[in-house]
Amino acid sequence: MNRDQVRSVMKTIFEEETGQALASLDDDAVLAEDFALDSVDLVSLLMRVESQFQVRLTNAELTESRTVGALVDLVRSKTGVSAEV
Repeated sequence: MNRDQVRSVMKTIFEEETGQALASLDDDAVLAEDFALDSVDLVSLLMRVESQFQVRLTNAELTESRTVGALVDLVRSKTGVSAEV
């Protein structure tokens, strides 16, 4: 799965979790702040990401992945896909 495919799936998850249609899902968007997610919303979103991509994300990894781009790269690394594609 390339980066755009991962982002597309995540865009759908974000739209369903926030109830908002998104024109795009930018790499530099900060997860909690730009989407007005409280801690419960953020956990719910991340659980959906884990389920959709069949990956397990640690607390340390999530702490470091504050932006959409970082989360896309993290998911890609967990699914065994190089971050350079």
